[in-house]
Amino acid sequence: MKTKRLLATVALLAAGSGLVACSSDEGGSDASNCTNSITKKELPVVTMWGWYPNTQLVVDNFNKQNNEVQVCWTNVGQGSDEYDKFQTAISAGTGAPDVIMVEADRIPTFQIQGALVDIKKYGFDAVKANYSDGAWKDVSVGDAVYGVPVDGGPAAMIYRKDIFDKYKITPPKTWAEYEQAAQKVKDAGGPLFGDFGANVSALTMALQIQKGATPFTYDPAQPKSIGVKLNDQASKDVLDYWGGLVKKGLVGTQDQFTPEYISGVINGNYATYISAAWAPGYLTGAGVGKGQDTGKFAVAPLPQWDEANPVQVNWGGSAFSVTKQAKKPELAAKVAYGLYADKESLTDGWTNQIIFPLNLTALKDPAFIDLKVAFFDGQQANKEVYVPAADAYKGVSYAPFGQYYLDAMTKQISEVSKGSVTGSQAADRLQEDVAKYAKEQGFTVQ
Repeated sequence: MKTKRLLATVALLAAGSGLVACSSDEGGSDASNCTNSITKKELPVVTMWGWYPNTQLVVDNFNKQNNEVQVCWTNVGQGSDEYDKFQTAISAGTGAPDVIMVEADRIPTFQIQGALVDIKKYGFDAVKANYSDGAWKDVSVGDAVYGVPVDGGPAAMIYRKDIFDKYKITPPKTWAEYEQAAQKVKDAGGPLFGDFGANVSALTMALQIQKGATPFTYDPAQPKSIGVKLNDQASKDVLDYWGGLVKKGLVGTQDQFTPEYISGVINGNYATYISAAWAPGYLTGAGVGKGQDTGKFAVAPLPQWDEANPVQVNWGGSAFSVTKQAKKPELAAKVAYGLYADKESLTDGWTNQIIFPLNLTALKDPAFIDLKVAFFDGQQANKEVYVPAADAYKGVSYAPFGQYYLDAMTKQISEVSKGSVTGSQAADRLQEDVAKYAKEQGFTVQ
């Protein structure tokens, strides 16, 4: 494999459709341009990019409590907007912050370019017990750790209590029961039971992992090789299952996160919404549960493929990573470990439904566990569903070209939904597509 070719191509993929220039005027490593005010001016400063709504509070809390280092925070955009700027800084060799917020599945894309620092040697042992093994695995590549977990998305089944009551449905514990309930509701003239959106391929990946799939295996100690396994029986079974629900008219095929889909959720067009722990905050912000549907939602554990051997999965989540351009990685790591780690910041995050925290300080806090969630009409959703799911989550190994894979899966799910191919055929096509892409980037595919 030609390493330069691989890194250049991964860099281009990460940058997306258009690279956005990043200069000290947009933050970068320039500590003179901060969104927040630094009062302890005698201390060294670490620059940080992040986008959470309450980052100002989190940074102020850290700076107030810390007498070794201060944080200079800049919001250069969320998700892909920030990644484009970071990619430009990587290519230029300058302009990156010391600490950057990234989604966990993006870490391998930047790690393979040598843009992130393994923080294991910078105080990892002192904070390791603050997070679960699954949370750490999501931010690791091989044995190296490239981020500090912030939030996650343990998956569950949100459902309409009014619809379940009307059709005398109890929350299904297995996917077989889910299909049976969906058929019962349809036969009685009820609404769609759920949705198989092509644009949430990361959720489909999680459900395949729940069934036993391992889409990718990658070890940075062998950077020329990657395992790609997208058409194993578990992966096919999941796509065939959802394709079957679509064919029987039991679930819809609407893209999610759209006005049309949200309108459908509000109007009771769907009996269930398979999503993550951040969904209540998102739905509330989108207007769900505020009008005619107020008090009608509840949540149950994610249905299982094998009830005797339950597997919990995750959808989404972010981390704080130290960049290779950090002038003092030890101080940058101290910031990454300390941000969103104090009780006040964590409490503000979950009480305002900004994040589902992964720090065990929050997950073990009786106030968090026993919280009666307003969106779920007072149900103790954390105690009953989300915390047990987070505790049982084992983590995932992501690919260095994860975005290409998810985009390719979206195309195949669209074909399944249209009835052009079966789920099994889609899995075979996806395997061929992604394996070919990996080889074009210089990988040896195992």
